[in-house]
Amino acid sequence: MDTQSGPTPLETAPAPLESRPRVGLSLFWRTFFLLSILLIGSIVAWLQTFRALEFEPRAIQTAQQIASLVNLSRAALEYSDAIARVSLIKTLAERERVRIMPRKTTDRHTAFDSASMDRDVARELVSRLGPGTVLAASVNGEPGLWVGFTIGEDSYWLLMDRARFSRVGGRTWLIWLVTAAGLSLAGAALIARLINRPLKQLSFAASRVRDGDFDASRLDEKAVTSEIREVNIGFNRMAQQLAKIEQDRAVMLAGISHDLRTPLARLRLETEMSVADPDARDHMAADIDQLDAIIDKFLDYARPDHTQLKRVSLNDVVQACVYAVQDRGDMRINVELPRNVHVLADEVELARVIANLLENARRYGKTPSTGMAVVDISAKTRSEWVLLKVRDHGPGVAPEALPNLMKPFFRGDTARTAATGAGLGLAIVDKTVQRMGGVFALANTTSGGLAAHIKLQRARSTTTSDLANEARPSPSDASS
Repeated sequence: MDTQSGPTPLETAPAPLESRPRVGLSLFWRTFFLLSILLIGSIVAWLQTFRALEFEPRAIQTAQQIASLVNLSRAALEYSDAIARVSLIKTLAERERVRIMPRKTTDRHTAFDSASMDRDVARELVSRLGPGTVLAASVNGEPGLWVGFTIGEDSYWLLMDRARFSRVGGRTWLIWLVTAAGLSLAGAALIARLINRPLKQLSFAASRVRDGDFDASRLDEKAVTSEIREVNIGFNRMAQQLAKIEQDRAVMLAGISHDLRTPLARLRLETEMSVADPDARDHMAADIDQLDAIIDKFLDYARPDHTQLKRVSLNDVVQACVYAVQDRGDMRINVELPRNVHVLADEVELARVIANLLENARRYGKTPSTGMAVVDISAKTRSEWVLLKVRDHGPGVAPEALPNLMKPFFRGDTARTAATGAGLGLAIVDKTVQRMGGVFALANTTSGGLAAHIKLQRARSTTTSDLANEARPSPSDASS
């Protein structure tokens, strides 16, 4: 029984750097925002220029028109007699739609605010008509453009239609401004897309090369932009060279396997036939087997990175690996897995991972008191992941050596290196798990022994019966 307390390292440790998304903007959004800032700054500068060249002159012109009308009306009233004054007021009302009426102290008027009349026009109008000028939006409840002025000791209201004067600003220019800003942002998005499309294609091609798919990584060598065309040509040549190197490596590995194993087979045959001493013959045969196993380790580590993931039954793979070593007399394996746990993996690669962990536990994880390797295999599901643990009850590993166990050719302390090997077993496991999109970690248990934790992507069950079976544990013991 595992007495380790607390969560497993894969539940507490942060994800590897390659699987942790970085917080930040993509190149498209970065380009879009920079272009947007440039365009918005240009629009603001254009708006200030428009205000200086258009708004202020128009405000002065509007104030001049109103002031001229008020001054003409004042002069006509001031230099006309009573009879002519009545006729003048009637003519202005009929022909010019300008009403002039006495201003009483009991009149109730509403002053203009900044939203109804531009402050520049009001300021200019007061400066032209004098400090006693009153501007109102309505008088006694009647709306309009009201201007209060005095002639001697008499006060008058002049009411005119605001439609006669072009309003400064208004909503028209604001609508055009918003439209221009929207079109500018749309253009910025299009430009950013065009700029970043070759980089996105290059990023996709680089990811395909990383996964070993060299055929799908070819870029367009006839791009219009000369710099992009040169980059694409250079990348295609690099991908071709990498594909040739990968092909040469596969041929070389096949040649090494054939050329080394043939003389090893002859040596084994000659040893069994020519060496009379049984003890010496057994040792020589063991050395030959070890050389053959080391060759297998090198080939496994140099295996191409590209794998095809599919839905695999974890229960079947574990049982097959346990069945292969059940006749060994120096190890006992306890298996406790939930029913029908499926993962996204390569079945052969996953079996090789579990077999390597069992062999590592058999060699280096034997209990000192009994000389037998007791291995516990368990698993549990966590949302989209499956956590598999293979734990032995041996002496464990020194804390300072634990981070280096997954490095190629690293050898631990003497407590776990009683048998000889190439130092590639755990490195192969780590590399294989990464190829399948998982995470591999090692940790010492609190009660002694080393625990290997594997985090694999979970494959969802497709039937109702599978979903029901996954909820029920299926403990089973296989001992050898």
